[in-house]
Amino acid sequence: MEHPRFCVYVLYSLKDHKFYIGYTTNFKRRVAEHEQGKTKSTAPRRPFIVMMCEYFRSKQVAMRRENYLKSTKGRRALKLMLCHSVGDKTLAIDRLNTSGVVVKCNDREL
Repeated sequence: MEHPRFCVYVLYSLKDHKFYIGYTTNFKRRVAEHEQGKTKSTAPRRPFIVMMCEYFRSKQVAMRRENYLKSTKGRRALKLMLCHSVGDKTLAIDRLNTSGVVVKCNDREL
């Protein structure tokens, strides 16, 4: 079976405690570019932790997922999925909640 080619990934900046959501066809190369500061939008935000990586067989579906995760509703869902993964930094990710909806994780408002 052939491995799906299109990847949507989420990085978490240890510097500014924000997420970066991206799409690629070569995950290892793309993460290396982020780590080496070769990506203008993320270079000053290093270092990163890879929080999530999803593979898709279709470019169209992968790009739709990336756009969803960047939307208000998608960011809220992402925050709920990953809130336990960022440990004590759960309060730092409340910047993703731009809709005014209160989201809780571990009985803490985010």
